[in-house]
Amino acid sequence: MTSEERRRREAYLARKRRRKRRRTIQLIKRGVILCLGVFLILFGITRIFQKDENPGEVKAQKVEAEDKKEKEEKGFQQKVIAQTPDYQVELLTPNPYSRPQTALEEIKGIVIHYTANPGTTAIQNRSYFESLKDTQKTKASSHFVVGLEGEIVQCIPSTEISYASNDRNGDTLSIECCHKDETGQFTQETYDSLVALTAWLCGKFNLPVEDVIRHYDVTGKECPIYYVKNEDAWEGFRKDVQDYLDTYGTEPEE
Repeated sequence: MTSEERRRREAYLARKRRRKRRRTIQLIKRGVILCLGVFLILFGITRIFQKDENPGEVKAQKVEAEDKKEKEEKGFQQKVIAQTPDYQVELLTPNPYSRPQTALEEIKGIVIHYTANPGTTAIQNRSYFESLKDTQKTKASSHFVVGLEGEIVQCIPSTEISYASNDRNGDTLSIECCHKDETGQFTQETYDSLVALTAWLCGKFNLPVEDVIRHYDVTGKECPIYYVKNEDAWEGFRKDVQDYLDTYGTEPEE
């Protein structure tokens, strides 16, 4: 190869290397632009979802949390209902499947349930809990059952746990509610008795209404189904409990 040919070849290879570098730089630039574009799109979507949040709901949740914290710091004292609700005491027979007689040492909340058995009465549901000592099919029970006509049956003393609320069995009272159909909506009689019973228990055990929860809030189970599918109705129920306490409650004695 002559010196001229060698020079031409080296010039050709140099141009080839420069073209390769330019292509590499262009690919890098395109990659950076693409990544930046994806980031901006994702950021925009996030902002849209943030805007779709209900600011009133977020603010209400924040106020509720701050109010609860303030009450705890001041030593919260719930009003008490002097008039005990009319209820029938039909305690379950002690047994490992529905009344284990395990001590309930501290009550931190009240859990609302629905029976998921449309058309049945309070006594029928109490009888089901009682039957578990013989059938041994599962473990289930509740402290109270509120019937279709507003009747209230106590199945478990408030000093013992019930098998109703999973991880919260150890620090809550449970209330099962009867209902007429698959919607799980309570009759007016059931609703009125539930409000009165819940308010009375809040006063008796010095619980703020914020500590009245659904089974759904413990495990995610759709129970009570009507109040899972209708959040406004659930908040309306808790408001009615608070209104009942404000109307009929009195300050606890020192």
